[in-house]
Amino acid sequence: MPETLPLARTNAEARLYLTLQPCPTCGESRCQFRSAVVTVDGILASRYTGVCPSCGTSREYEFRLPDDILPPPADFVRFGLDNPSELLDPGVWLWYSDNCVRQVPAAMDALDPRAAHTARHTLATALAAVEETLKFLPPTTDRIPEAAFTSPKGRATYNTEPGRFTRARLEALRDSYAAALAGR
Repeated sequence: MPETLPLARTNAEARLYLTLQPCPTCGESRCQFRSAVVTVDGILASRYTGVCPSCGTSREYEFRLPDDILPPPADFVRFGLDNPSELLDPGVWLWYSDNCVRQVPAAMDALDPRAAHTARHTLATALAAVEETLKFLPPTTDRIPEAAFTSPKGRATYNTEPGRFTRARLEALRDSYAAALAGR
């Protein structure tokens, strides 16, 4: 049923979700997925199919497509517009941001142009993931509700340090990454 398909706001969001899904048979997270636009009960959807490289299990995921398809931006990273993700909870977004920023060298001055470009893109991805986390903040509160953390990884991230999910901390992190990106 198309109503039950989760919404993938962009291909980038769908691909990130896929990288975080282990094979149901062996647990391997690596998989090369091919995508196709399909119709499911009259609703436009994207279908991602692949074969687990470890055990050969066929894998398939389907997502509703948004009413307005967002083209990938050339100069920044975008996972969606203003609505929060249906695929990833705020804890997963912040966990992913943390993983990205750990890959960015502290000193980029000595990097060759290709490495510097990769580092800037990784930092832009970390910034976009923090922006996705902020989308879970209700407009009238200063903290993301605990109920928003629905996945094991998201709950673990939240439980490790729930104070990171306040408006002030998330906005400070976003602003810090944006300033670092502007300075590079």
